[in-house]
Amino acid sequence: MKNKKIAVLIPCYNEAQTIEKVIKDYKKELPTADIYVYDNNSTDKTDEIAKKAGAIVKYEYRQGKGNVIRTMFREIEADCYLMIDGDDTYPAENAKTMCDLVLSGRADMVIGDRLSSTYFTENKRLFHNFGNKIVRFLINVLFKNKIKDIMTGYRAFSKEFVKGFPVLSKGFEIETEMTIHAVDKNFKLMEIPVDYRDRPKGSVSKLNTYSDGFKVLKMIATLFKEYKPFYFFGIFALILLILSLILGVPVVIEYFNTGLVPKFPSLIVSSIFLVISLLLWITGIILEVIVKKHKQLYELYLNVRNENDKKNN
Repeated sequence: MKNKKIAVLIPCYNEAQTIEKVIKDYKKELPTADIYVYDNNSTDKTDEIAKKAGAIVKYEYRQGKGNVIRTMFREIEADCYLMIDGDDTYPAENAKTMCDLVLSGRADMVIGDRLSSTYFTENKRLFHNFGNKIVRFLINVLFKNKIKDIMTGYRAFSKEFVKGFPVLSKGFEIETEMTIHAVDKNFKLMEIPVDYRDRPKGSVSKLNTYSDGFKVLKMIATLFKEYKPFYFFGIFALILLILSLILGVPVVIEYFNTGLVPKFPSLIVSSIFLVISLLLWITGIILEVIVKKHKQLYELYLNVRNENDKKNN
């Protein structure tokens, strides 16, 4: 699209082996785009190589991909943002299609879907494959969607999404947070299959299967609580209600049959569980109302921002 600014965002940490090729590939596919490399404390001269290759190099000293994306989204102005990794695992051939979908208004986020193409054959880390499947299953069940690739680092965004996305993550859980935010706020999502190639020999993944996997699962639980509080607290309320009935119903039946209450401890524990269950249920209702109000305010914020952008243009 003419007169539309595209920004290619490449968060980098020690990608000296591949960053030059990545920059050249995307320059070829998107010759008018500005390519930004944000160096995240690399020690292998990634920044120097990126500068020589023609990228705009900036720095983020707080370690973690989420911190880098937060700074990128705040500092860079564009009509379309294409986010990729600097490890040469995503093909540049899809870049123009992804950007066109955003610039034409058909999508606010375009997801480069690796899992429907070559990911499971190219990726030799079995636990990464298993983790991707678990995360995809949990998010699609909890947030009622059918997204095929939750944790891909290959995405295109509209300006509306980027400037209204409150980044909370510090690390690799950022992709999960982006997906949930887009689903919850009803942004236009599209997925296109993209080929995935494993890192070249000598290039090392920065993703720790266990610690980063735990952070992703923790992020899912946290966002489920914050975005769907009625269901989150309702699950625990239901569990405690069932336990209360299991402990309390036999005592009540025995009382009606004999007029005696021989199991006072069970009755007391049952009553405590019942009270806590009711409190959790009420908490879920109150927080659900607050979340709905926040969604309304967010929609109003987007409307005001769109009006201001029209005036400025």
